[in-house]
Amino acid sequence: MKALLLFVAWCILFVLAWPAAVLALLLFPVVWLLSLPFRLIGITLDAAFALLRAVVFLPARVLGYRS
Repeated sequence: MKALLLFVAWCILFVLAWPAAVLALLLFPVVWLLSLPFRLIGITLDAAFALLRAVVFLPARVLGYRS
């Protein structure tokens, strides 16, 4: 559904301002490549915080607490 909405938005942009739509189409892979390191950092930080949360809540889980 998200891809369909993105495609419809691009088609509307193409009708209204085709140079901007073509530029957006050409720059999308570059922006995606530039965002990859930030995504990897986010995944790493999420995993680190999940590990920290598991270590902090380990005594409560051992004692039988369930949320």
